[in-house]
Parts: sequence; C-alpha cells; structure tokens
Amino acid sequence: MRYCRFESEDGPQYGEVADRDGEPWIQRVLAPWPEDPWAKPAVGDFTPMPLNKARLLAPVVPGKIVCIGRNYREHAAELGNEVPKEPLLFLKAPSAVIAPGEAIRIPVLSQRVDFEGELAILVGKRATKIGAHEDVQPYIRGYTIVNDVTARDLQKSDGQWSRAKGFDTFCPMGPLVTDEIDPEAGLTLTTRLNGDVKQHGTTRDLIFSVAMLLRHISAAMTLLPGDVIPTGTPAGVGPMKAGDVVEVSVEGIGRLRNPVET
Repeated sequence: MRYCRFESEDGPQYGEVADRDGEPWIQRVLAPWPEDPWAKPAVGDFTPMPLNKARLLAPVVPGKIVCIGRNYREHAAELGNEVPKEPLLFLKAPSAVIAPGEAIRIPVLSQRVDFEGELAILVGKRATKIGAHEDVQPYIRGYTIVNDVTARDLQKSDGQWSRAKGFDTFCPMGPLVTDEIDPEAGLTLTTRLNGDVKQHGTTRDLIFSVAMLLRHISAAMTLLPGDVIPTGTPAGVGPMKAGDVVEVSVEGIGRLRNPVET
C-alpha cells in the first residue's frame, strides 16, 4: 500500500494513494497511526483527489530519527572519510521535520548548507534486539524520502553532528510512504538542484543493508512505530542557497521538492 498524510478541513488525515491514468490520487482516507498525536479520526465523506492537489504533510510524526552516516563508499570518499566498519549512527531532531513544499531555511550560523537525498525506512512495529536470522520485514511499515540537510561547516567544526543536522527545517520528508518497493532490488535515487542532477545512485550500493541496519540499531535502542531511519546518501552532495529548489526522487516513491530560503 501507498499512503500520504495531508491537511483537510477536519485536520490531518491519512490517505491511500493509487494511480489513475498514470497519476497518483488519494483514493480514500485511512485510520490514523497511533503515534500521530495530531491526526483526526478518518472522515466519513471523502471525494478522491489528485495527490498534487492536496496540501501534503510529512507522512509520519517520528519519535526519533536514526540516521546512517557514510553508507555509500563514494560519498565517504568525497568528504575524505574512511568507510565505516559498522553502521555509523547519529540522531536527527524530530523538530527538524518539514513537509513537501515547505521551505528549507538557511541559518545565519552556517556558511554552507548541503542537501543529502536519502531513502528512509519507516518502522511499523516495536523492535528490540532483532535476531541475526530473524526476518526484519514485519518491523518495516514502508519507505519514504528524506533530505538530510546538513550545515557542513558546523559538522566539521563541532566534531559531533547534532547541531549541524538538527536545525529547524533540516529534515524534509515525503511525499508518501510505500511498502511496494524493495531496496535490495536496487532503487534509483536522484537529487536535483534547480533542475540539474547532482546525485544519482542506487540502493544496490548501500554498504549496510536495510536488514543489517535494523539489527544493528535495535541492538542498541528500541525502535518504535513511527521511527524513521534514513539509510545514507550517495555521492554528489553540495551546497544550497536562498532561491534554490532541491528535489529528491526515489524510484517507486516519487519526488520530494523543497524551496530554499533564509
């Protein structure tokens, strides 16, 4: 199933997404996920509408965002870093989440803010210490897109990444969630800045697989429904400035588009 979260006259709603004549439409409303404190009960009367006519919200209200650093070899190399021997974890502030179409704001504290397009896992079931041979699929609700916006200069100067990754607006997410794709089969990820391709990779190049990431993270911390795990970014990251538009596309999900402002 594919679904989105959108604003309605009755408040935030979840909608099942299906194609009509090759275009995604919101077909019907769904019961809200329990981790969402703002969602309203599904409305009884709903007229299907094109996805691009809806005011989309971030598709999930995450309790935590557990990110993976340097999970593509070429990205590690472009920043002059070694490939990690095990998944490199860091947390991104849930308050950084914004919806498709909302503006990424460049903070006055940073002289360089980069885009980082990523495929993200959405956790659907409580997970603690997933076994080495246990199937991870029951723990995955689906996948979405995240732009792991980063104040690159502060990341380097701080030594740890919380501030550089955690500014308000630094986690665009969406446009929808789907369980109809398989990262192991290889999904194309493309990031465009003002229409020009800057990143172009495939999830076949992930150093640490989805299954390995879930096992590694759950060995340290309990994952809860609604938690989000961006899986890392391919090579090609670069700076943005006010007036730019950044778009991250992942095969089978769609396009996450955000303008950039000061």
